[in-house]
Amino acid sequence: MMKIAVIGGGAAGLACAVLLARAGREVVILERGERLGKKLSATGNGQGNVTNVHMDATHYFSDDRERAARVLARCSAQDAVRFLESMGGIFLPDARGRVYPAGRQASAVTDLFRRELERLHVRVLTGAQVLKISYGSRFRVQYAGGEECADAVVLAAGGRAAKQFGTDGSAYSLAEAFGHTLTPLSPVLVQLRCDPAAVRGLKGIRVDAGLNVLRGGKRVFSCRGDVLFTESGLSGDAVFRASSYAEKGDTVCLDLVPDADKTRLSCAVGEGEGALLCIAPNGLARRLERLADGDRARLIALLKAFPLTVTGTLGFDYAQATRGGIPLAEVTDGFMSAYRPGLYFAGEILNVDGECGGYNLHWAWASAHAVAEALR
Repeated sequence: MMKIAVIGGGAAGLACAVLLARAGREVVILERGERLGKKLSATGNGQGNVTNVHMDATHYFSDDRERAARVLARCSAQDAVRFLESMGGIFLPDARGRVYPAGRQASAVTDLFRRELERLHVRVLTGAQVLKISYGSRFRVQYAGGEECADAVVLAAGGRAAKQFGTDGSAYSLAEAFGHTLTPLSPVLVQLRCDPAAVRGLKGIRVDAGLNVLRGGKRVFSCRGDVLFTESGLSGDAVFRASSYAEKGDTVCLDLVPDADKTRLSCAVGEGEGALLCIAPNGLARRLERLADGDRARLIALLKAFPLTVTGTLGFDYAQATRGGIPLAEVTDGFMSAYRPGLYFAGEILNVDGECGGYNLHWAWASAHAVAEALR
């Protein structure tokens, strides 16, 4: 029986292990943390946004979007839901197409995988950080505390984002040892930094806003959603979505009253102090009034387009995903290494990242299915 070592007990590694074990392979999971699925248990603000019904390659970034599209075409959102529900549970979409477990508990998704792995008799090693992978007649996987030999290895150890979940980027070196390269790495699905002076005093204010990302005066992204002012810039659902597109030097323009046009605002905005009562939160209203300096037309314009310059992001420690990684040009359609037959990749370690809304977890499922098909 072929033995396969899966390195990484996150979403992609768990899915690979289940699919391969169902196909009759002997599987061992090596997870550096003390428990499986730590990051999976936190996804979707702890509610478990596992995929999105609006699934296609336009929601992804990669060095080879055509190849990513082929993989995604073989694993639709419906396929992902069928796979998850084959282990139990019910998964349902919300109004925006984001799919969640009916119980809205991400940790329960992890528990589904744990139960299925136990049923399939998959061996799990936790606290087993892999230090080296070598190849002779078989793969030799050395980890803190021992070693495993295997006929194939699936490297599904994540990217560099959110090191509190054990994904600090150290696994890239395991691939580089076989000749693989990395595209530039950057954090995505992350808070944006702005000029501190521009957001001073606004920390904690939350608005439902229209958001546009402008570069050189041209719009590169637009959405509407939750925006939270922070000490260093902007957070919230709309900002996380925008972070996949925004770059240092871009301008984020916020429409603070997206359901009212300028005509309606011209009737509602008053004069002097309190001009924005029942229009904008008090702290934000005072800031806009100071910026307008008594110019009512300017005040209305700021309500519809409050500009903030992006100076960067809060970094990998606060990001949900990593942009960059192993280029798809260095793997086959089944995600086997072009340099070492029998070495496969799945999940965030590859140079594919998706927009906010379940797309990154879907990539974990889709890439795991591609690897499992190749290894059956």
